[in-house]
Amino acid sequence: MKYVVLVSHGEFANGLKNSLSMLAGDKPEIISAGLKDGMDADTFAKELLDKLAVINQDDKVILLGDLVGGSPLTTAMDVLNQKEMLNNAVVIGGMNLPLALTTVLMKDAFDNDTLVKHILSEAQAGLKQVCITTDEEDDI
Repeated sequence: MKYVVLVSHGEFANGLKNSLSMLAGDKPEIISAGLKDGMDADTFAKELLDKLAVINQDDKVILLGDLVGGSPLTTAMDVLNQKEMLNNAVVIGGMNLPLALTTVLMKDAFDNDTLVKHILSEAQAGLKQVCITTDEEDDI
C-alpha cells in the first residue's frame, strides 16, 4: 500500500486530513500528526511512530509537511529513517490542500518522479491572487 503521511505544527495536518475526507472520502492510508504547542520532538516522534506502526517494509510513503526544515517534517523523516523507509519515501514540504488532494488522488497512478511533478504543478497552480473589482458607476 502507498501511505500519505501529513505532519505539521499544531492541528493543520489533522484538519487537512478532515478536509481530504470531505473531498475524496475516508482513506485509511492517510495518516496525520501535529506537533502540539509545548510538545517536544521526542514526544512527537513517539506519537508518530505509534501511528506509523501499520506501515511495513513493503509499503511506500509519501510524506507531506507544512514547512521545509520544520520540526514536524524533520522528526517524521527521522522516524521513517528508524523504520528504514526514508530512502523509498517521497518527501515534500510546503503542503496545502491542492497538493495533498492531488497526492491522494494520483498516488497510485504514477511512479514517484512523475507523481512529484504532478503534485508540485497542482500545488503551484492552486496559488492565485483573487482580484476584486468594483463597479464605481452610479446608477442614475
